[in-house]
Amino acid sequence: MASTVATASIFGIDAYSVDLEADVSPGLSAFLVVGLPDTAVQEARERVKSAMKHSDLPFPRTKITINLAPADLRKAGTGFDLPMAIAILITSGNLPALEPNVSMLAGELSLEGKLRPIAGALSIALLASKLGYKEIILPEANADEAALVPGLTVRAATSLKQVVEHLEKRNPLDAVETRILDIRSDGAIGFDMANIRGQEQSKRALEIAAAGGHNILLQGPPGSGKTLLARTLPSILPDLTTEESLEATRIHSVMGLLPTGGYLTTRPFRTPHHSASAIALVGGGSIPKPGEISLAHRGVLFLDEFPEFPRTVLENLRQPLEDGTVTISRAQGTIHLPARFLLVAAMNPCPCGYATDTDRHCTCTPVQIDRYRKKLSGPLLDRIDLTIEVPKVQIEKLTDLEPGESSAEIRLRVQSARNRQMERYGKTNSELSGEETRRNIMPDDDARELLRQAVERFKLSARAYFRTLKVSRTIADIEQAENVRIEHVAEALQYRQVA
Repeated sequence: MASTVATASIFGIDAYSVDLEADVSPGLSAFLVVGLPDTAVQEARERVKSAMKHSDLPFPRTKITINLAPADLRKAGTGFDLPMAIAILITSGNLPALEPNVSMLAGELSLEGKLRPIAGALSIALLASKLGYKEIILPEANADEAALVPGLTVRAATSLKQVVEHLEKRNPLDAVETRILDIRSDGAIGFDMANIRGQEQSKRALEIAAAGGHNILLQGPPGSGKTLLARTLPSILPDLTTEESLEATRIHSVMGLLPTGGYLTTRPFRTPHHSASAIALVGGGSIPKPGEISLAHRGVLFLDEFPEFPRTVLENLRQPLEDGTVTISRAQGTIHLPARFLLVAAMNPCPCGYATDTDRHCTCTPVQIDRYRKKLSGPLLDRIDLTIEVPKVQIEKLTDLEPGESSAEIRLRVQSARNRQMERYGKTNSELSGEETRRNIMPDDDARELLRQAVERFKLSARAYFRTLKVSRTIADIEQAENVRIEHVAEALQYRQVA
C-alpha cells in the first residue's frame, strides 16, 4: 500500500507543494528517493533510519521507494525528514492514514529522533493556509514564525515520537496560539546621532535619505566618520510596518537568520565585504536563494569601500535600485525576490584617500584618481539620489562635550515625513515611478525654472531630473510644506553629483 504525506519545498522565498509518496514492496532491503532530490534530501535516508530506530519505531527491512512529486522540480533542504518517516510508518501499516487536505508536515530529524528547525517555515505555513490545510506540524523551534499566519492551526513537536503519538490520537499536540506582530521601536541601539561631532551637513543628508528612502553616497578622507554615519542611520529610520516586517521576516526565515522571537522588529542593516561575489550580493545559485540586497529589504544596505567592489558585481545593483526587485532566471523557472532597500555607499576621494584632506598631501596622480573613480559607472551613480562630501572633523569639534541633536528627535521628523508620504500615495517618495512623480510632485514656478536651468547646465538625465524632484518633495515633507519651493529644489541640487 502506498501513502501520501503533504509537505513543501522552497524555491527562492516561496514554498511550493510537494506530495511525498512512499511505497514498501517485497525485495532486498533498499531505500530509494526519487523526484530530483538534492544531496540533503538524499541523506535524509540515513537520518530517518536512525531516528526511527532510536524512537523505537519499526523500520521495514524491504524495498522502500520515496517519490517527491512533482518529479520535474528539484527538491532541496532538510524539511522532508519528518514527512518521510511518517509516510513510511503509514505505508508499513504502523500508523493510520492521514486525512486528505488536513495536515502538512515539515521538519528535520536528528539521529536520535529529535526535531530540528528548518529554513522557510513561514513560507511553508503561508502555503498551507493558502491551499486550505487545517494544520501544520513543525519543529518547536519554528512555531513562533509559523504562528504568524492567521487561520492556520500550528502544532509544534520536539521529536518524531511526539508526532507519531499525536497522529495516533494517543497524546495530541497542543495548538500554538496565533501571534500578532508587536513592532516597537527600540530606539538607537549602540549608535546615536547625538554622539557624532560636527558633520551637520552629512547628518542633514542622512535625515533626508531616511525620510524618503533615498540612496546616498558618502565621500571623504579616512577617519572622517563615513562608517559611523552609516551605522547610525538605522537609529533615525521609522518603525517597520506590519506588512514590511512580514516581508523581511519571510526572507530571513528562508535563509535561517530569524532572531529570537520569530520575526523582525527592526529594519535590517547588511554590510557585505567588498570581496562578496555577485551571487552573494544579489542572490542566485543552482537552487536560487536571496542575496544581501534581499536580506536588506525594507532596511539598509551599507557598501563600505564602494569602488573596491568588482565593477561587474556593482553593475548587478542597477535593476534592483530601479525596480525594488531582483529577477533570477534558471532552467526551473524565473523568480522575483524583493529588494527595496536604502543603499548607503562610502568611498574615499582617491586611492590614497587624502585628495580632499586639507592637512594631508595626496600622493595620487590624476590618472590614478581618474581610474579609481571610473570603477563606478555613470548609470550606477545616476541611481544615487544624494552625494555628500564628508570632511575631516576639526579637533575643536572632537573635544566638544556638548551632545548634538539626538536620533530620537530626528526620528520624529523622519516619521512625520514618512506619514505624509503614506497618506499622499501609500509609498515613499523614492518608490514613485516617473509618471507618478510627474502627476504628484508639482513645484512652484520659481522651483520649476531653477530645475530647468540645472538640467540644461549640468546635462542631467531624465532619471536624475525625476530623482531630484523626489528629493525636493522629501525635503518639503520634512519642513511640512505643502508645495515644493525653490529652496527645496536648491538643496536637492546640492546633493546631486553632476561630474
